[in-house]
Amino acid sequence: MSDLNVIVIAGGLSPEREVSLRSGARVADALRRAGVEVELRDVGKDLLPALAQDPSGVVFPVLHGIAGEDGTIKEVLELAGVPYVGARPHACRTAFDKTTAKAILEQAGLKTPESVTLPKQAFHDLGAAALTARVVERLGPELFVKPRACGSAFGVSRVDSAEDLPQALMACFAYHDEALIERRVTGTEIAVGVADLGDGPRALPVVEIVADGLYDYTARYTPGAVEFHCPARLPADVAQEAARVAVAAHQALGLLDLSRTDAIVTEAGEVFVLETNVAPGMTETSTYPMALAEAGLDFGVFCRDLAAQAAHRNGLSA
Repeated sequence: MSDLNVIVIAGGLSPEREVSLRSGARVADALRRAGVEVELRDVGKDLLPALAQDPSGVVFPVLHGIAGEDGTIKEVLELAGVPYVGARPHACRTAFDKTTAKAILEQAGLKTPESVTLPKQAFHDLGAAALTARVVERLGPELFVKPRACGSAFGVSRVDSAEDLPQALMACFAYHDEALIERRVTGTEIAVGVADLGDGPRALPVVEIVADGLYDYTARYTPGAVEFHCPARLPADVAQEAARVAVAAHQALGLLDLSRTDAIVTEAGEVFVLETNVAPGMTETSTYPMALAEAGLDFGVFCRDLAAQAAHRNGLSA
């Protein structure tokens, strides 16, 4: 692998910039330890000229949020003719749009919480009080409100009563003009990584997430703020079902190389998909590296093998 050159792209201008920088630095360090020549780059006007100067390079995007996970950077890389790790642009757009992704997952026979998606304008035109009353009548008072397209739990609120819904919507609309409002499903929160090193997608060990309150941005990226169990404390058959669901979600959305599915497991053992992420976080508190370690996979070697696989897809030798 000495002739494999990897350009790790991290940063960007989304609210998740700092997380992306942390993830990118960790991926770059791991690749170097695996013997790979690595260049770490931010998103900016010098990116495309730099890519053009290194036609043998493979890009490992570690970008989160809008322009990172919504297919934009992948479209740019395709225009530049540069091989890259991860899903193609259309699949990224589909997975990043929570409402569209939910519809595809449901068509594939997977369970997701019942929901409605409404734009900010609808509450203005139809009357916020009347519309929120209808939402609560349909879905119940215990809800989650999320931006239709965003990451790292930005703009996500837990709603315990009808009186909380207007404030939750305001928080959501600060990040996106459309709100996904879901019936709250209670149970064990899990994350299931999926990896494909050329022999088909397989699930990594399930990670159980125990947060004191909402598993929000602060909880996700503050060491010690959340208790993790890997493998998750689930019955064997339920863990197996969670693994099946994660792989099915990965395939239904047309993803490549890696993904992470977040889900809730109810007391009855039902697995409800919350979302599937095309660019899992790679920080010291992220669940994907935890699952790789539990599976006995070296982080740097795994990233190296994904980059080599991307090179081969594009006809480069690695």
